[in-house]
Amino acid sequence: MVYVFLIGRILFALLFLVKSIEHFFPSMMDHASSMGVPLPFITVPVFGVLALLGGLSILLGYKAKIGAWLLVIFLLPVTFLMHPFWKASDSFSSMMHQYCFWKNLALLGASLMIAYAGSGPISIDGCCTCSKKRK
Repeated sequence: MVYVFLIGRILFALLFLVKSIEHFFPSMMDHASSMGVPLPFITVPVFGVLALLGGLSILLGYKAKIGAWLLVIFLLPVTFLMHPFWKASDSFSSMMHQYCFWKNLALLGASLMIAYAGSGPISIDGCCTCSKKRK
């Protein structure tokens, strides 16, 4: 059963690792600008770094609690600024933003659980030599 936590951590982190790369493309900054994000050519790459560092931290199981808090800091504003389904002008846009909004809230919940529980037994933080040094 220890592998379940590892697999879950990998699957969770992959989303942030894959999608964080898009935060360095002008198209993502333009999209954020169209959504009213302030200073998108600064904030979007900064949030990309938060997502990348948080995802790597959780993937590797190194300081995963800190990595999870980085993802919380990433997800809170992104969820409300980029997916305001209540402002959508058409039903399809509303549906897509609502889906992404609730998905991000679920990811926020998972991030908070990792912030509390840590990276689990198969991780850099949970390895035998590291655990012995902490005691």
